[in-house]
This record gives sequence, structure tokens and C-alpha cells, in this order.
Amino acid sequence: MTMPDWRDNRLGTMKRTALWLVQEVGEGNTFTKNQLREAFPEVAQIDRRMRDLRDFGWKIDTSREDAGLDLNEQRFAQRGAAVWEPGKATRQAVAVSTSQRREILARDGYKCRSCGIGPGEKYVGTETTAQLDLARRPVRMPGGTQQTQLVVECNRCRVGAGGELAADVQDVLSRAARLPMIEKKMLAGWIEEGSRRFSEAEQLWADFLTLPAEARELVRESLS
Repeated sequence: MTMPDWRDNRLGTMKRTALWLVQEVGEGNTFTKNQLREAFPEVAQIDRRMRDLRDFGWKIDTSREDAGLDLNEQRFAQRGAAVWEPGKATRQAVAVSTSQRREILARDGYKCRSCGIGPGEKYVGTETTAQLDLARRPVRMPGGTQQTQLVVECNRCRVGAGGELAADVQDVLSRAARLPMIEKKMLAGWIEEGSRRFSEAEQLWADFLTLPAEARELVRESLS
């Protein structure tokens, strides 16, 4: 299929932005916010339209993900789905209430389901700290079908994971079967109650992660 030109106004703004990145910037190269706005002077929220591409596997780094970039720079790190092709820009809108968000964060232990990092923790070898958000990920069921599920992911994994599976049910069943009996009983108890029983230390750790930096330091000093 021939790739359309990014200047084609018959296309939606998100599709044109994706094409601009491919045709004008090039994968792996940097661009500035001013360059993006100059390319789309008629679009008031062009930054938001570009961020929408992340839901389709496009990886666009800012200074939060790449310390080598300044605040005005971004890097077109990885191309995702060809959203300009028919059917490739379709997604399901999922409205999440504040209470649902809290429940999902608690369910996933206030940790990224992909890499395990917690909010405010630094990525290894960088000064960049993680921020947690919700992402839609497919889960493979035993019969081979897939269901979409909301999971907790950090900002880095969310923009880079694309359509990767959040879980494979058959894999979970196999791993559960290999657990020692005492851990099987513990897991069965959590499943029966519909929640994990956190120890006091684990709950304090989760609460600690939600504190601002100054308050964390007070807790750290009190334990030293």
C-alpha cells in the first residue's frame, strides 16, 4: 500500500502527524516542539494528537525518558502501527473512574506490571523517575482468545509496549502448578478473598511511595 503524504488534509491530524514523523523526521532522530507546531500551524493541540500515537505502539521520547534531550526536544524513537492504513487507527475508548483507578493500582501493588518499578523510583542508570498510569493490554485466555484488560504500567513501558500481552492465562496456570504447597495455599487464600493480604510493612511501603520527597526523607530518617 502506497504511503500517503503527510500534507494531505483529507487525513486526520493524528495520521498526518505519524506520516510527518516518518517522512520528515525519521526514526531515531530528534525534533523540537516548534518544528512540530510549524508543520501544523492550523492545529491548536498538535502535541496531544502526537501523544495519541503512543496508544498504537509509537515511542516518542521526551526529556523524562531521555535525559539527553532538553525540554523543547523530543525523539522519534520507534514507529508503531501504520495508523494511516484502514482499520489501524481503531481503538476502544475505556472510561475509568477515580475509584476504579485506585482499585487497579492497589490490585497491581502500585507497581508497573511490565518492569516492576514503583512511582517515583529511578530507572537504573538514569536520573529519570517513573510515573504510573493505566494501559490497555490483551490477555490470552486458555482457549487462545484474547481479552483486553486495564493494567498498571510506568511511562516508559506504556509508550514502548505496543500491543504486547499483559498475561497468558495458560502460563499463569503452569507456574501456579509448580508452586510449593504452602505458597499454593497462600495464593488460593488471596484468590478466595478477592484481594491480597498485604503485610503491614508492604502496606507502609505502598503508602511511602505516594509521599512527596520531603516526607519520604522524614520517614527515612526516622528508620535510620
